[in-house]
Amino acid sequence: MQFKKFLKELSIGVLIIFIFSNIISCLRQPEPFSDMLPKEEVLLLDGNRYTFHSGKPVVIHFWASWCRVCKAEASNIEHLSKEYNVLTIAVNSGDDQKLSDYMQAQGFHFKVLNDQNASWAKRFNVEVFPTTFIYDAEGRLRFTEVGYTTTAGLLARMKIVE
Repeated sequence: MQFKKFLKELSIGVLIIFIFSNIISCLRQPEPFSDMLPKEEVLLLDGNRYTFHSGKPVVIHFWASWCRVCKAEASNIEHLSKEYNVLTIAVNSGDDQKLSDYMQAQGFHFKVLNDQNASWAKRFNVEVFPTTFIYDAEGRLRFTEVGYTTTAGLLARMKIVE
């Protein structure tokens, strides 16, 4: 009997946390600069070029090497990047060498645009890290997430966008 009561209270607590975290995420979402993904090409940290609008769903993920929540979420982004088109934008995280060293030390291989002066963050109106934008194949903004997002949550959103 005690175990059932404990399970019920635990379930209610998890549900309340889930609802509360989604409300906070909605309140902290940046006002999008546009509902459409920019159609331009940028130079990535690894020297490759990346075109924002590729005709496939895309995740644009803003993070920082000094952000604790970003560090906790990074493995989720790494997992997602193996299956989907993911561009991460590292904001105020040092020069290219420092950021490359960080990526290597952490064992991350996702695409990174180094936003040393936060110009991309300003352009997307991002003030809180991490912030994730998910665009469909036509380049339309479909989801915006602020704060920690689970791998399952990211994968579910990508399945909806596909």
